[in-house]
Amino acid sequence: MIFHNLLISWYLQNKRDLPWRKTTNPYYIWLSEIMLQQTRVAQGMPYFSSFTTTFPTVFDLAKANEEQVLKLWQGLGYYSRARNLHKTAQYIAYDLNGKFPNNYNDLLKLKGVGEYTAAAIASFAYNEVVPVVDGNVFRVLSRYFDIETDITQASAKKEFTSLAAELIPQDNPAIFNQAIMEFGALQCVPKNPNCNNCIFNNSCLALQKKKVASLPVKSKKLKIRNRYFNYIVVEDEKNHTIIQKRTQKGIWHNLYEFPLIETEKEEGFEYISNKITKELFEQNSIVSILEHNEKSIIHKLSHQHLHIKFWGIKIKGKVEKGISQEDLTTFPVPIVIHNFIEQS
Repeated sequence: MIFHNLLISWYLQNKRDLPWRKTTNPYYIWLSEIMLQQTRVAQGMPYFSSFTTTFPTVFDLAKANEEQVLKLWQGLGYYSRARNLHKTAQYIAYDLNGKFPNNYNDLLKLKGVGEYTAAAIASFAYNEVVPVVDGNVFRVLSRYFDIETDITQASAKKEFTSLAAELIPQDNPAIFNQAIMEFGALQCVPKNPNCNNCIFNNSCLALQKKKVASLPVKSKKLKIRNRYFNYIVVEDEKNHTIIQKRTQKGIWHNLYEFPLIETEKEEGFEYISNKITKELFEQNSIVSILEHNEKSIIHKLSHQHLHIKFWGIKIKGKVEKGISQEDLTTFPVPIVIHNFIEQS
């Protein structure tokens, strides 16, 4: 049996029951692919359900305001995906009359759509013969064919895409693409795959050469930046608080947060209380300052580790532009702030 026949046969017996696999509607396929970028399927599923219920068509998504989209996306991370999703929906709805581009090259022109996503939509929605290459595909092909190319190198994408293009059947590209990704997700997993119970255990070169654990080769290590966030949770006599929008580029762009004091290292009560009285409130307006969490909450992003503390400040009178606790829950906020609000 040739590679793709064996792989597709495995897929038909082992595939997960996922809603976006039951349609060729490019809107649903596009939504799922954007959501699943750097996100596990189990985490993305409820978001897919919420989005397709709230915005059943691309026109519904286009008509929403950005804050509504960000609120629904809350907790999924990588919020630039949501902002691009919204802008692309508006472009498709208003400039393309709701019709998605029906080929790889035109899909690639959409904001937030890269080579992988364009290939996925083109093959799943339109059955175009174009290979998808994601982390799962890198892993399966590098192991099966014993390819030692460093997958972080720019040339690797071209090499693996070319190989996948040779393997893809012309008559059923969609199912092959689904199959190879699913095989990487369920069988040929990154750590300790069950090679004894694998359809390719007689032909996989990495298994024969005892190189499964060392492939694919990935040398570049991401440099992690540590940042120290101190959120000031204000409470006035009416139990109102203050939030602000993150308008600067970078993490959490256009989400809301409590007033922030960012420091060079983790700071204690004396330092923060001095900063609060010097920069935020007059000394005589403060009733009390409370350290909510003595130990920082470490929130890990792909390229940054945020060390977060929440400080409760009670003040006399009424804060300017204060909002109620009920209104607070309606704004899109980073998940770490959402969790704090929920637990308070």
